[in-house]
Amino acid sequence: MADADLDTLIRSIAKKQIKALSSAAKGRHGRLLGLAAKAGDKDAKARYKHLAKSTLEHANAAARRLQITAENTADAYRRAMVKAAEEAQAIKPAKKAAAKKAARKND
Repeated sequence: MADADLDTLIRSIAKKQIKALSSAAKGRHGRLLGLAAKAGDKDAKARYKHLAKSTLEHANAAARRLQITAENTADAYRRAMVKAAEEAQAIKPAKKAAAKKAARKND
């Protein structure tokens, strides 16, 4: 992965983080549903079910935000590298022209 572009690396790191976030949210969701099943009264059962549902909704929203941020960051990095490469290409002819001009002055 040493030769991989950093924008690809940014996306893969985000993908791993999203998977970790999703699995943690699913685990908590399952735990809360288990507590809801064991709850003694209706109110406690409803509270646990609501918490379980909210956990998944908020985790999914956080994962979407993380994905969008990673894509924006990776795209911005790629655009910056393309621009830097174009600027580097523009500098090369200018240096060659300056070298030719200096060589003519020396003759």
